[in-house]
Amino acid sequence: MTTPNSSASSAINSPLIGQPMNSSYETQWLGSVSNASEDRLRRRSSQGGSNSETVRGRSQSLAKRPATKAERRALQEKQRLEKQKRVSATAASSTINAPNALDKKPSINNPLKPKGFVATKSDHYQQKKSILNYLELPKKPDTDKNKDLHPAVLSLALLFSQYKIVGSNARCVAVLETFSQVIKDHCPPANATFVRHIQKHLDPHIAFLFKFRYMSLSIRECIRWLKKVMADLVAMHPPISDQDAQQMLQDRIARFIRERITMADEIITQYALTKIEDGDVVLTFAKSSVIERIFLEAKKAGKDFQVIIIDSRPLLEGKNLCSKLVINGIKCKYTLISGIYVALKTVTKVFMGSHAILNNGSSYARIGSAAIAMAASDKQIPVILCCETYKFVNRTQVDSLVMNEKGDPNSLVYTSNTTTPVLANWKQQTNLSILNLMYDVTPSKYISLVITEIGIIPCTSAPVVSSSVFGFNFLCIKSL
Repeated sequence: MTTPNSSASSAINSPLIGQPMNSSYETQWLGSVSNASEDRLRRRSSQGGSNSETVRGRSQSLAKRPATKAERRALQEKQRLEKQKRVSATAASSTINAPNALDKKPSINNPLKPKGFVATKSDHYQQKKSILNYLELPKKPDTDKNKDLHPAVLSLALLFSQYKIVGSNARCVAVLETFSQVIKDHCPPANATFVRHIQKHLDPHIAFLFKFRYMSLSIRECIRWLKKVMADLVAMHPPISDQDAQQMLQDRIARFIRERITMADEIITQYALTKIEDGDVVLTFAKSSVIERIFLEAKKAGKDFQVIIIDSRPLLEGKNLCSKLVINGIKCKYTLISGIYVALKTVTKVFMGSHAILNNGSSYARIGSAAIAMAASDKQIPVILCCETYKFVNRTQVDSLVMNEKGDPNSLVYTSNTTTPVLANWKQQTNLSILNLMYDVTPSKYISLVITEIGIIPCTSAPVVSSSVFGFNFLCIKSL
């Protein structure tokens, strides 16, 4: 006897009404069996996947175990062999494709050399990498290719390249006097006025002059002042004649040298004499024209003091200062910068010059000045800078890498005491490069005060001076 539920299930599982005759019970139940087997296989595969994930997790946990030294060595050896195979395969492919290499454009970093090119030692040196490749090396002036320039500019470039003229004031005076000679000898063409043509005439002279020695900040300010004067002459109304403009430019240059350099040094000397007392031991670094003048005037004033001169290679400028001071009866001691802390034991004051005073109060001077100022500040010794106001520049620099000048590297290698230098063949060594920087930056916190022709000021007043330095009408100088 059948129950309702069993009859219902059999009715459900029975063939549908209207089903084709070829669809029998056997075909229907076989299909259901195959579907059930597929379900069983699917369940087994899911269970197998979970088991494989478990095994994979175990292998990952084992992989996290730190490798031993032997395993690491074996791995490194394997990687090295693979790298050698890759390099050899690349070299072989480049050799096979060598005929097609001529069709390729030359690389920017590795330009193609012309036929018959032979690499020289200087080319080999220029290919070396350095962190200061943006600074150009000094070059020797080629007068044959610049015959159209004024002879005074050619000779001045030669003196600059040989370091016959050193010092910020000496270089500024030499540049201004040379340009005054160029202005005096210039004859403009018939279809141009003197005041308009002289600016174009001076530009190639300026570019040639500072191709062989980097333009110092003080000379940059002088040239900027000269161009401003020429621009003012162009804007004058009514226009002046060529002879008057020529004479006026020469007079303005002579006045600048007299009032901003010569007279300024005299006033700075008078201010500095108040800071030197009897029994002082004054330390200075290298050579500065205004510092030399201060010491000579202090000796004439009858003050009893001693001078310690710190010097450094390769220029050794302090030797000339020491000889002049000794000739004038001033007691001097001379030592190199390596003995700075020994020399500071008896020092009471430090006097130094500066090539430029930056807008943040820092001093841009001969390399080694920063080390002297830091050592003196460490010993609680006042550091006094003597600097003219035309050297105050509207520029900020916190280190000596942003802008500097590269000197000749051979001057550090070759010395007069050795016949065969230790680094005679340094250009052939690919892993060696010699860097000869000329200047460094002394932070304002190591500078006690700055003596200028307008008075004794703190270095933090540099922005005020630099903003009005070329609007200065020289009234304060004339009143003094």
